[in-house]
Amino acid sequence: MDFSYPKKEKLKSRTTIDLLFSEGKSVSKYPLRLVYIPINAVDGSEPLFSAGVSVGKKYFKKAVDRNYYKRVLRETYRLNKHILTENLKTPYAFMLFYQTKDKLDYHQINVKMVQLLEKFHAQVDPGTQNSQT
Repeated sequence: MDFSYPKKEKLKSRTTIDLLFSEGKSVSKYPLRLVYIPINAVDGSEPLFSAGVSVGKKYFKKAVDRNYYKRVLRETYRLNKHILTENLKTPYAFMLFYQTKDKLDYHQINVKMVQLLEKFHAQVDPGTQNSQT
C-alpha cells in the first residue's frame, strides 16, 4: 500500500477547482464534505485522484486553527486513500471540507474520513459491495 500524498496528487488547477464548485457532486459525513468530479486522464502520467482540503474562515477565525484542521484532513486522507485506490479505476478530482465549529480530535476525524470515503465509493460505484463494512 502506498501511503504517500505526492505533489502531483494535490489539487492545484484553478480550472478544475472552478469546475468542482460549478458542476461537482457532493457526499458528506458530518462534519466532513467531499465535492467531486470525474476528470479525463489524457495519458497515464496523471494521478488517479487529485485532492484538496479546505477549512472555512467562517468556522475558525484564527489561521492557526484552520491550518491545524487542514493538516489533519490531509493526514487522514493520506492514510485512508487506499479505500479509493483499490476499488476505483476512474480518475476523480475532489475537495475535502471541514464544516463545523466543533473541535473534533484526530481519531474522531479519522473515523469520519473512513466513513466518508466508503460512502463516496458506494455512491460512485454502486455495483460493488464494500467488504470493509
